[in-house]
Amino acid sequence: MDTASGAFPTDPGAAREVQERLREWVRLEPFRGPVERVAGVDAAFLGDRVVAVVVVLRFPELTLEEETFAVRAIPFPYVPGLLSFREGPAVLEAFRALANSPDLILFDGQGIAHPRRLGIAAHLGVLLDRPAIGVAKSRLTGTFDEEALGAEKGARVPLLDGGEVLGAVVRSRTNVRPLFVSPGHRCDADSSVDWTLACCTRYRLPEPTRLADRRAGEHKRERRSHG
Repeated sequence: MDTASGAFPTDPGAAREVQERLREWVRLEPFRGPVERVAGVDAAFLGDRVVAVVVVLRFPELTLEEETFAVRAIPFPYVPGLLSFREGPAVLEAFRALANSPDLILFDGQGIAHPRRLGIAAHLGVLLDRPAIGVAKSRLTGTFDEEALGAEKGARVPLLDGGEVLGAVVRSRTNVRPLFVSPGHRCDADSSVDWTLACCTRYRLPEPTRLADRRAGEHKRERRSHG
């Protein structure tokens, strides 16, 4: 898809219209790989700027191969459900700087577990046309049976909106708070959970987004210290 064709308007009403349009491009299908490179994406905000980081790890070793980042003015006000319009342009700039395209992308944010079914992993997954997964630390929409969720690593229960499966609530470590995993593009709920768990080591967050989160924070602190 052409990323320049109005994918990031700066008006909230127009942004919601883009979400309604782009949701039709989302493909939900099993993703089995192969995966040699997996990317993690996160962003941090510093005043009127956003720092977006993309890390690329070798899979299954989960060793860092490449990192890019971009710093841009924040183009969009804070509006719940429209996060991708604040982070997206900087994230795409960071992706354009990569030497090698990843086979799979994990975003710190939502996939289709979103009121209009187009969180950042779905939005940018469509624009990049790459298998993408949303791995969120908190719930944006949907319901789940908290009592049915086991305490052990790998436990999962569906995240639902009525009869629609949006993703899953997943325990990435035993006795830690769960993650909210949903497909973004070119994967489905089951494969999104399987690949997320395959990227988990000893931390709550999968290694790609954990490292992206850490590096985004480091870039933010560096820029703050230099004014």
